[in-house]
Amino acid sequence: MSKAPSDAKAAHVKEYLGTPTDLKADAVQAVAVGLADVLADVFALYIKTKNFHWHMSGRHFRDYHLLLDEQSDQIFAMTDPLAERARKIGGTTLHSVGEVSRRTKIQDNDALYVTPEDMLAELREDNLTLTKRLRQVHAVCDDANDVATASLIENWIDETERRTWFLFESTRPAFGKND
Repeated sequence: MSKAPSDAKAAHVKEYLGTPTDLKADAVQAVAVGLADVLADVFALYIKTKNFHWHMSGRHFRDYHLLLDEQSDQIFAMTDPLAERARKIGGTTLHSVGEVSRRTKIQDNDALYVTPEDMLAELREDNLTLTKRLRQVHAVCDDANDVATASLIENWIDETERRTWFLFESTRPAFGKND
């Protein structure tokens, strides 16, 4: 069961979890909220990517299985830096699976079977969703003059675009008949 903190609890949290920073309090809040939103998307995308990795089938099984394993590792590698960045600037981050569920823009897929092509296409769209969210939070960082967070986000945008590209190319029809 989750509870919104009272003003007294919020002051207590700030006292015990606050971190010295030259960023303004409203900037810290805006950046931390953005990072928590991205982190929720990252956790959801990680789980979905692993789900599709585990349930991959078909003639391209090995290639797709390895691709999704590589991508899920890269996605998971974002989690700790995202959360720690929020803490470094004096913010807080996610507290529960429920919070991930409420914040994410990545849609669940609980289907018992999904074709390999549909898996890759869905993950491609999910990575595009993550890229859009990253760009939005980058703009928040720019407004807050938070260069360090913006720099991290730039690298994650590049990684996310690469994953999108690979997923796109994996689902593109072959030029010839030798696929």
